[in-house]
Amino acid sequence: MAATNFNTENNTYRKLMGNGLTYRIPRFQRDYSWTEDEWEDLWLDLCGTLQPDGEPAHYMGYLVLQSNDEKFFDVIDGQQRLTTLNLIVLSVLKILKTLVESGQDSENNQRRLDQIRQTYIGYLDPVTLVSRSKLTLNRNNDHYFQTYIVPLGNLPVRGFRASEHLLRKSYEWFQKRVGDYAREKGGDEGVALAQLVENMSDRLFFTVINVTDELNAYKVFETLNARGVRLSPTDLLKNYLFSVLHRETEHQHEMKVLEDRWEALVGRLGGENFTDFLRVHWNSRRSFVRETELFKTIRAQVRDRAQVFTLLNGLEEDLDTFLALAQPEASNWSVECKKSAVTLRMFSVKQPYALLLAARRKFSGDDFHALLRACVAISFRYNVIGSQPTNEQERVYHSVAQKISQDAVKTIGEALPLMSSIYPNDRAFRADFAEKSIKTASSRNARIVRYVLHAIEKQASGQDFDPESDTLTIEHILPQNPGEGWDSFSENEIEAMLYRLGNMTLLTKAENKTIGNAAFAVKKPVYAQSRFLTTKTIAEENADWNPNRLAARQTAMANQATAIWRIAQLS
Repeated sequence: MAATNFNTENNTYRKLMGNGLTYRIPRFQRDYSWTEDEWEDLWLDLCGTLQPDGEPAHYMGYLVLQSNDEKFFDVIDGQQRLTTLNLIVLSVLKILKTLVESGQDSENNQRRLDQIRQTYIGYLDPVTLVSRSKLTLNRNNDHYFQTYIVPLGNLPVRGFRASEHLLRKSYEWFQKRVGDYAREKGGDEGVALAQLVENMSDRLFFTVINVTDELNAYKVFETLNARGVRLSPTDLLKNYLFSVLHRETEHQHEMKVLEDRWEALVGRLGGENFTDFLRVHWNSRRSFVRETELFKTIRAQVRDRAQVFTLLNGLEEDLDTFLALAQPEASNWSVECKKSAVTLRMFSVKQPYALLLAARRKFSGDDFHALLRACVAISFRYNVIGSQPTNEQERVYHSVAQKISQDAVKTIGEALPLMSSIYPNDRAFRADFAEKSIKTASSRNARIVRYVLHAIEKQASGQDFDPESDTLTIEHILPQNPGEGWDSFSENEIEAMLYRLGNMTLLTKAENKTIGNAAFAVKKPVYAQSRFLTTKTIAEENADWNPNRLAARQTAMANQATAIWRIAQLS
C-alpha cells in the first residue's frame, strides 16, 4: 500500500467536524443499529470527561475514512459512533430551540443554536446558499434523518424502518440525558448545554485512518480485524464487493440490484454464521482455503463486476443446501435426508459440508442421499468414536468436492473410493468402539449416547422409536453415584468405566427413577421386564456386574456397531 494512499492521525471530534469537512455513509453500509446499551456506554464515557476530576480525554477507537480531496469523506468504519455523536449534538440543539421558544434568554440561546448547528451539523454553501449537512446517512436512513431530526421538528413514528425508529429513539434518549445534565448543573441551562458540546468536542478523539481508494480501505479492514478490532465478516465482504462495483462507475445501476440480493441472502441466513457459509461455499467450488485466509483469497480472485455477480449467484445457489444441513427440520428434504442432516448436526461435524454442497449441485437425488448417509457413517467412525484430527479429513472432503464440481466425479460409486483414507476400517473401528467412553453430563453427549443405544436396539429387536422421547432415559448400570453393593469396582475402575458405552442402556423414566442407585441385584429384575431387548439381555446374560462383564458387553456392542455404521463399498 503506497504511503501516499494511506495516512493516519489522532483527531478530536471538533477537528473532525470543523473546517467545512463533510461525511457520507456509503449507500451499501448497514443501517443504524445502536441500541440503549451502546447509548448508555457512550453517555457514561462522555460524562466521565465532564466531571471536575474526570479523565481529560476519552479514546473513541478507529475511524476509517476514504477520500480523494480531504474535504468529502466516505465513512468506511465508524458510522455508528459518528451518527450517535451527531444525535447528541442535535439533542442539545432541540433543547436550545425549546428554550428560545419559551423566552429563556432567547437571543443568546438562538446565537448558541446557530453557532453549534453551523459548526457540527451543517453549513451554508457560499455559492448556492443552500444548507449542506455535514453528515449524510445511508440510503435507508438519510431521508428520515434529514427530513425530521436535523430540522428539529416533530418526529413521526409510524410506517418507518426499524433502523429509523432507532434513530428517533436515540435522539429522544439523549434529549432526556442532556436535559437532565443541564438542569443538574444549575444556573443558565443554555450555557451548560453549550459547554457540554464544547467539552465533548475537545475531549473525544479518534484514530483516523484515511485512504484514497476502496481496495486500500478493504486492506485496512483486514488489518484491523487481524489486530483484534473485530469487524463483521458480513460487512467486510459486502463492503469489498460494493467497492468493486463502485469503481466501475458505468455500472452504478447494479448497486441497487446487488444490495437487494445481498440483503435477501443475509436475511435468509438468519442466525447462521455468514463466514461458515461463505467458506463452505468457496471450498465446494474452488481451491481449499482456511478461515484465516478467506477474505484475502476472495479479494485476490474477485476483482471485477462479472466475478462479483458470479460469487453472488453461487452463494444464492448453495444457500438452500447449507440451510438444510444447518436447519434440517425446516427444509423440504425427504425424511431420511433430514434424519441424516440432524445426525451430522448432533455430531457437530461440518467437515463434509463443502462436499455435500458440490454433490447437491451435481449428483442425482439418489446419489446425494447415499452420499449424505455415507458422511454420517464416516463421521461416526472417524469423529465421534475415533476422535481423529479433522485437518486431513477436511482436505479429503474438499478434494472430492473439487472433482465433483469439475465433473471428474459424477456418481456416488466414483466418490466413495476417494474417501477411503478417512473411513476407519472395521477392525480399527471395532477396537475404538470397544474402549469408548462418552460423558453424558453434557446434553450433546447424552443425545449421542441415546442415538447409539437406539441404533443398537433397533438392529437387535427391529423396534424403532424416538430416541429424543422424554419418556426414555440413559441408565448407567454402574450408577453415577454408586451406593452399597458395588464393591466389585475399585475407585479407579468407577472413574474409568462409569461412562463406557457398555455401562449404559435404555430404560423408561419411571423405571430409572424406581431403581435409582441401587445394587445390580435390585436393578436386574427391572431390566428383565424392560421393553428394550438390549436391556433385557443384560439381565439374562449377567449374574453380576463387574469390570469384566462391562467390557464383554461393550465388545459385543462394538460388533453390532460395526455392522450398523458401515459402508459396504469401503469395508
